Amino acid sequence: MTILLIDDDADDRKLFFEATAEFDDTIKYVAAANAQEALSYLNDVDNVLPDFIFLDLRMPGVSGEQCLIEIKKDPRLAAVPVIIYTTSRDEKESARLKSLGAAHFMSKPVLPDDVFYMVSFVLGEKWN
Repeated sequence: MTILLIDDDADDRKLFFEATAEFDDTIKYVAAANAQEALSYLNDVDNVLPDFIFLDLRMPGVSGEQCLIEIKKDPRLAAVPVIIYTTSRDEKESARLKSLGAAHFMSKPVLPDDVFYMVSFVLGEKWN
């Protein structure tokens, strides 16, 4: 399994990867510090497509929302579940992002145990 995490915060990326390694140490990780970097990775046909994308909304440059739109309009990427992983707790924003193709909308946990729980919830779900 491969996970792409798109997040401009290095500490959040580290916490996320530590929690996912605790869940399953065979997971391969790809990190992107911004949407442009992520889209470059995803558009390179030589790269393995991730099984899941965790996407922060609040990033400099191209927003997480615009990144989601770009991912979902690409037929090669459209089926990859995108989990919005953000500090926002806005329910209207959550509904809008789900209408754009997000699979889940999750507020960023602060504690490592909460990140572990979130990751185990998402990765433990049945996906089509």
